[in-house]
Amino acid sequence: MGLKNITLLKWLSYVTTIFMFFATFGGGIVTRTESGLGCGNEWPLCHGKFVPAHTIASVIEYTHRLVSTTAGVLAVATLVLFLLYFKNRRDLQFFALLTFIFVSIQGAMGALAVVYTQSPPVMALHLGFAFISLASSLMTSLGARAEEKLGGLEEFHRMPRTSRNFRNFVWIVTIYSYVVVYTGAFVSHTDSAGACSGFPLCNGSVLPDVSGEWIVFVHRLAGFILVFLIVALSFIIFRKYKNNREMKILGNMSVILILFQVLSGAGLMLTIHRPEVYMFVVLAHMTSIAVLFGMLSYMSYIVWRLTKPAAL
Repeated sequence: MGLKNITLLKWLSYVTTIFMFFATFGGGIVTRTESGLGCGNEWPLCHGKFVPAHTIASVIEYTHRLVSTTAGVLAVATLVLFLLYFKNRRDLQFFALLTFIFVSIQGAMGALAVVYTQSPPVMALHLGFAFISLASSLMTSLGARAEEKLGGLEEFHRMPRTSRNFRNFVWIVTIYSYVVVYTGAFVSHTDSAGACSGFPLCNGSVLPDVSGEWIVFVHRLAGFILVFLIVALSFIIFRKYKNNREMKILGNMSVILILFQVLSGAGLMLTIHRPEVYMFVVLAHMTSIAVLFGMLSYMSYIVWRLTKPAAL
């Protein structure tokens, strides 16, 4: 396909990713402001109207619905155009398909959460699926950018190969990061964040006593393990794959983001009794792990490509 069409598809995928990000970010605002029922138990209407009442909760919820719907429409457009014009890139078509599937599931779960009360584990999955749709859209965007700037798959043929063991390690870290995402979402939807005061101890104790404390404790422990895995991953890249510029950038950014996760996690404990600040710290905490998961997902794709023999 022509360079002009590639550029247009790249920018469409960029816009889709931006809307996916704001849909995920908006979901966090809805949760933290408890605006999920700002439009009552109705969907897609808001208190029986297309235009919501002028209350903060209804405006927040309805805005989130509009952004999420727009993200879904853009996901459909991206998928259709990639199927039509990127026939030689099955990988990008697959990423666009994943984006469409998971944004659809996310939207359906959001509608059901409004009409019918959902349990915390199910609501945590809602955020988890949002992260997958965002990561898939990000991989589509980065792949389209590589197609335009670097010649697509040809660039992978020029990169140094990676080992299967390293590929498997990257995949394990990526999957594990999703587990950490889920435990964090579970903390939020069970309102357990305030169960553990202090950091890193929980109410001055190494081990918690009650169920709410255990939920927070498991999330913190999972987060610390992820810090170790990310640092180990970056160290391996620095030692063995330092000639791979893209891998180095992803490795360095992953370390920065996971350290920000730790600092913002500690900030949650310091600001939990200051709601005007606490919400922004929560959103920063959520946003950084979303970007980190997207980067790890793209790194998983790169190492999969780089374990294949280079074309002659």
